[in-house]
Amino acid sequence: MVRRTDTRQRMLDTAADLFHSQGYHATGLTQLTTAGGAPKGSLYFHFPGGKEQLAAEAVRLSSERTGALLEAILRDAPDVVTAIDRAVDALASNLAESGFQRGCPLATVALDAAAESEPIREACADGYSSWHEILRDYLARQQLSAERADELATVVLAAIEGGLLLARTRRDLAPLRAVAAHLHTTLDREFS
Repeated sequence: MVRRTDTRQRMLDTAADLFHSQGYHATGLTQLTTAGGAPKGSLYFHFPGGKEQLAAEAVRLSSERTGALLEAILRDAPDVVTAIDRAVDALASNLAESGFQRGCPLATVALDAAAESEPIREACADGYSSWHEILRDYLARQQLSAERADELATVVLAAIEGGLLLARTRRDLAPLRAVAAHLHTTLDREFS
């Protein structure tokens, strides 16, 4: 017998994957339940707020997973430049391995639905904020002032997000690699 929490988690995992690659509007309710291996009625049983609630929770799940990956990369890197290079490499690999379908797990949904849904907008904003905090705190531990760490975290996050979007759109990792090279130079100057 499948437990309620197993079905709910499977639906969340499926939604996170589908919203990541297809966006909010291109992902239908039937696709969500079928891919999640759940009866159609179970969507509203587990997510009374419907697709919007499911999307907001899936965005939060994706954000947490990406944040955990980012923290692990930063923790294990010997220096800041290597840390950012490894983070970009991980994102580039994920994008290329998905056939350029899976860029940032938040951007696709944020661009698609955040303007019309406050719960989805909040989930996306919270996700970006958590990644920013991870970067800011990491940079502050590298002897930057709190203000400079905050500014640099914003630049790093925005540059990587833009690089991912361009790489996905062009179906070419060159924009992401260019961003990585520029960040490498910037960080090298900052920490030398």
